[in-house]
Formats: sequence, C-alpha cells, structure tokens
Amino acid sequence: MGISERRLRQKEEVRSNILATAWQIVKEEGWQALSIRKIADAIEYSVPVVYDHFVNKECILMEFAREGFCLLAKKLQLAKSKHMDPAMQLKAMADAYWNFAFKNKEFYQVMFSLGIPCAEVDDCSCLPEKISFRTLVSDSVSEILVRNKRTDISVCLKSHTFWSVIHGLISIKMMRTSDVSDDLNKMVMDDAIEGFIKNLA
Repeated sequence: MGISERRLRQKEEVRSNILATAWQIVKEEGWQALSIRKIADAIEYSVPVVYDHFVNKECILMEFAREGFCLLAKKLQLAKSKHMDPAMQLKAMADAYWNFAFKNKEFYQVMFSLGIPCAEVDDCSCLPEKISFRTLVSDSVSEILVRNKRTDISVCLKSHTFWSVIHGLISIKMMRTSDVSDDLNKMVMDDAIEGFIKNLA
C-alpha cells in the first residue's frame, strides 16, 4: 500500500470513528447533547481534527439524514415488492414507513429536524435517497390513476398528500403532542390511507 493510499484509508477511518461516536452520543443522550466538542472529547481527538472532516455539526446531521433516507427507501422498496396491486403497495409502504419511524426514532428525527434544538440542517429535498422514496410512492399512485383513467388528479399532489398524512401523525406522536394511544394512532393512519386510496378511484 502506497503512502497516499494509506493516508486516504486513515482519513476514512477517522471519519467513520467520528460518525460512530456521534451516533453513540445521540443514542445515549439524545440529539440535544451532540456537539463537535463532545465528539472530539469522546473520541480523544482535537476539535480541529473533527473540523477537518466535517465543516460543522450540521454536516454530521446531514450525513445521518442521508443514511436515514437510504434505509427508509430500502424498507419501502421491500414492502412494495411483495405486492403487484398498487393499492396494496401503498398500504404496505405506509405500514413500512410507520414502523421505520418508530423503530428508528433518531434517524427519523434528524431526517425531518424533529425536536433537534438549533438544528439548521440543509434542505434534504434534493437528496437522491429522498427522491428515491418519493418515486416509490408516486409510481404506485400514478398506476392507480392510469388504471382508473383519472387525468384530473395530480400525481405530485397526491403523493405529497400520502406522505403528509403519515408524517403528520408520526410527528404528533413522536413529539408527544397527543395523548392518543399508539394503537388508536395507527388505526387513524390506516383509515386515512384507506380513504386516500378510495379517492384515487
């Protein structure tokens, strides 16, 4: 291995260590505890070393957001692949989305800046990983509209509506702004998705 290759490998190892340490802090103490100084202290690096790899904390948050959207897209793709009917695909993806959010709370929080104090994460809307998620949903919506010969309905609008319903209910529950039980909250989502699909007919 040449000198340049060794340096590149060492740089990647340091970067990975920074992210692993940051994630450990988040899992143990929450997003509010994360800081460049805390990461440096925990990993026993100097603060400038961390800044050599990430310009600021928001860059670290963006890295986790990207990873979260990638994981979510894989979950939705798997759920969708189990069904041929687009209506069943939407139901399966809604369930997969719901389960992902509550089983991966830290990822979901950073993906949508939920409850992260002073977070100024750059706009995630153009991330390829998020675009992949939107495409999975819009393709199924489009298939239903074509099948029902509905040219008066916007695929983009309905796809955003689909996400808004699920995300809204998850956010309400995740931010503890509702005393509705988990089971009832899930029933509300199921009912909303059922009505959403019927309105595409």
